[in-house]
Amino acid sequence: MTDYKNLKLIATSNPHIRAAETTRSIMLDVIIAMVPALIWAVVCFGVKALTLTAVSALGCVFFEWLYRKVMKKPQSVGDLSAVVTGMLLAFVCPVTTPYWMILIGDLFAIIVVKQLFGGIGKNFVNPALAGRAFLLGSYAGSMTHWIDPAAGKAPLMGSVADVVTHATPLGMMKGSGADLEASFATLKETYSVMDMFLGKTGGSLGEVSALLLLIGGVYLIWRKVINWQTPVAYIATVAVLTLLFPKAGSGVDWMLYSVFGGGLFLGAFFMATDYATSPVTKKGQLIFGIGCGLFTVLIRYFGSYNEGVCYSIMVMNLCVALIDKYTKPTRFGVVKSDKKEAAAK
Repeated sequence: MTDYKNLKLIATSNPHIRAAETTRSIMLDVIIAMVPALIWAVVCFGVKALTLTAVSALGCVFFEWLYRKVMKKPQSVGDLSAVVTGMLLAFVCPVTTPYWMILIGDLFAIIVVKQLFGGIGKNFVNPALAGRAFLLGSYAGSMTHWIDPAAGKAPLMGSVADVVTHATPLGMMKGSGADLEASFATLKETYSVMDMFLGKTGGSLGEVSALLLLIGGVYLIWRKVINWQTPVAYIATVAVLTLLFPKAGSGVDWMLYSVFGGGLFLGAFFMATDYATSPVTKKGQLIFGIGCGLFTVLIRYFGSYNEGVCYSIMVMNLCVALIDKYTKPTRFGVVKSDKKEAAAK
């Protein structure tokens, strides 16, 4: 006979889905998917890319352990989510970022954005993107210091004053009129479309190779860690808008350089698909991806900042509750009028 009085009740937040996967196994798949891009970063920028990523991952693990230790909460570092946050934060930073600075970003991402809101699954925006936005607002000079992979590697330690800096492709696509036409022509002479696709350009540590990020994204879709709706809708929206409304050159050239430049592939596959900050329904994921693409193009076209992926995803993160509310499926036996009344409450 079962002793019901001694059974342990475990309360967890919804949704509740029976599956063989665990948080740890899902995060491990994400780490595996990021390895090709990390290897390419080491090839392009030097060993500093690996050490900066390792320091960031260890920093996130430490801050999560410390917070939960001080607050006397069960430890959660074993689920590897902090490792993923640390790797993603390093991926969206220049390889020249000082170690102390990346640790400040780790602290903000883990403690302020993640743990103060309840831990994994309860954060309202992507922690890694929030960490990057915090660093960009606090240390804009260091966060916009790009090196040219063809001109040398980043030093493992010490000053980066002697490192050859170079404008990123998106930086060369800013401006208007004749100046933009000349800048875009120079970009095409400097980097071919294949260079952009393979990742032989300057940029943040883990965002330069669209090919390897695509391989990692396809792996996550194959493993059913993410759905295709958000990344496909995101990338397709940027592609369509930049093809129809090019600012320089031909529509096809402008579209290809816009899609392969910057952090679009990294954001589409690894950040916009974050479980806690993206819609649950497939229809909602399509809407979310389209919204991310729209905001990305608007920021790139009309904002003073070259890149729009970081802020577009965070803006759409704030809309997830609304998207889920109006895209949730009707329960069996509920008529449409009842659904409308429930949605109006």
